[in-house]
Amino acid sequence: MLMRNRSPKRFRLFVIALLCVTLLAPLPAGAAYYNTYSTVATLGNANGCNSTQAFGVGSTYVYSVKVNGDNSKAVIYRTRMSDGSTTLMTNGDNGTTYATYLGHANDMALHSNDGNYYMFIVTMEAGSMSLVKLRYNGTTYYKVGNYTLRYGGSDVAMSGVSITGKDSSNIYFLFKSGRTFYRGTLPLTATSGTINLTYGFYVNIEDALVNGSTVPNITSFLTQGIGYYNNTLYYPLTHENVSIVLVYRNISTASGTIYADDNLSFRITSSAYSDLFEIEGVGIANGDKLWFNTNRRTAPGDTASDGVHYFNGYSAS
Repeated sequence: MLMRNRSPKRFRLFVIALLCVTLLAPLPAGAAYYNTYSTVATLGNANGCNSTQAFGVGSTYVYSVKVNGDNSKAVIYRTRMSDGSTTLMTNGDNGTTYATYLGHANDMALHSNDGNYYMFIVTMEAGSMSLVKLRYNGTTYYKVGNYTLRYGGSDVAMSGVSITGKDSSNIYFLFKSGRTFYRGTLPLTATSGTINLTYGFYVNIEDALVNGSTVPNITSFLTQGIGYYNNTLYYPLTHENVSIVLVYRNISTASGTIYADDNLSFRITSSAYSDLFEIEGVGIANGDKLWFNTNRRTAPGDTASDGVHYFNGYSAS
């Protein structure tokens, strides 16, 4: 009798304990949405360059390219993330503060090798200057390479670039044109040559959830530079004074059409810069903040409001 009475009691205790564990277990996290930002620096208009373009994020500094109206000149600004101090960089090849070979300079990827630091910049031009390589030291840069991008036997222009990895021989790139992504490989120390691209994947934006809802006019949004961190793609889009950033996971194995993460999104809808709030490029610094640069206008003709910023509250770690 004693043994038979214990078994039901133990069973009841087990059920009660199981219910307690179930009730105390954490609930699935809700969608994370970020819609406020902090400005760290504003960007000037040196040498008539008043249109913000490429953006690169390092561990201490971020780098922004601005171009003039006909893309004949480009300047590069270095901004210290900790205090916003910003310096116009010098072209070490001729002593000026501008370059004439960066085209539209739409996006940038930073790279280091053997103690040297490099920028790879896509010019949005087809041919031998599709991708330009700069070596930089402090606030001075030098042109050290240029490359042809080719797909399907034809020279092509790309509007976005990220580096997804490297090994002892090669650098591995992710390139973008519109919503289509390509992969390419470059020998680690090559200063010229052709990068033959292979098709990677296509991003769906129509079904993307931003704060839990699709964006009705999202096909009217324009795409700019891209960010890549920890196998994740950050994809900014802008329409007038609204910028959003969509997030796509598992990029290393992505193929076909891929879909945005439903549980992470970013949006800035700016009343202060009602004429334009355009995120040009994004990047993760030190595994933490999501940084970006902007073209911002309070009204047509405003050229004094472009800046460097980060989303409040977000950490990629």
